[in-house]
Amino acid sequence: MSSTEPLYLLFLVTGFTVGFGHCIGMCGPIVVSLSLNSKESHLVFRHLLYNAGRVITYGILGGLAGTLGSFTILASSILSLQKGVLIFAGILILLMGLAMGGWLPFGNFFGSGGSSSVFSKWFQRFSAAKSSVCFLLLGLLLGLLPCGPVYTVLIASARAGMSAESALQAFLSGMGLMVAFGVGTLPALLLMGKLAGLGWLKSRQVIYRISSVLMVLVGVYFIIQGIRY
Repeated sequence: MSSTEPLYLLFLVTGFTVGFGHCIGMCGPIVVSLSLNSKESHLVFRHLLYNAGRVITYGILGGLAGTLGSFTILASSILSLQKGVLIFAGILILLMGLAMGGWLPFGNFFGSGGSSSVFSKWFQRFSAAKSSVCFLLLGLLLGLLPCGPVYTVLIASARAGMSAESALQAFLSGMGLMVAFGVGTLPALLLMGKLAGLGWLKSRQVIYRISSVLMVLVGVYFIIQGIRY
């Protein structure tokens, strides 16, 4: 079994917990705004289009990260460098997980701050459009929003590319991890879109901590692999 295979399920579950923890805080205002700008008859379809666009962007980014990892391993035949990359990636993911859980002081990196003026401009333009296709384009665009958990999965995607036998396999492995993560976030955002305006999930911080622990486990997994490489 490939060392990457266990990560697909792990990042699917991580995406689910991150969705109910982090994504509701960061993407919640976007989802609520989409709901308020849509008729009830179009609501679910438009949210599906928005999230499909977001997952597509995640998949492309993951594939590119995996390919980069593949080129890194092909360009290097030095075992110590390969081990160093593994351990470094593991430590970085471990630190991100600790920050997400609030156990390290730079957790604001994962905060729910607003998007840049460029994203805000395009968001207003697409969300005000009457065509549902614009919600797919909006998802493609907002999939590029700075997001700590997404960075973490991209690092894992690059690591997966290092284990691939070809650039194509590296691309597919990285894409698979990011798509699994993106699909995992869907239930929370779809539910929030449907229940926009209601006070709910006040305990989401607990769920967020669970996702932080999962990230820490991924980091430890990579570190152990690097030591045993």
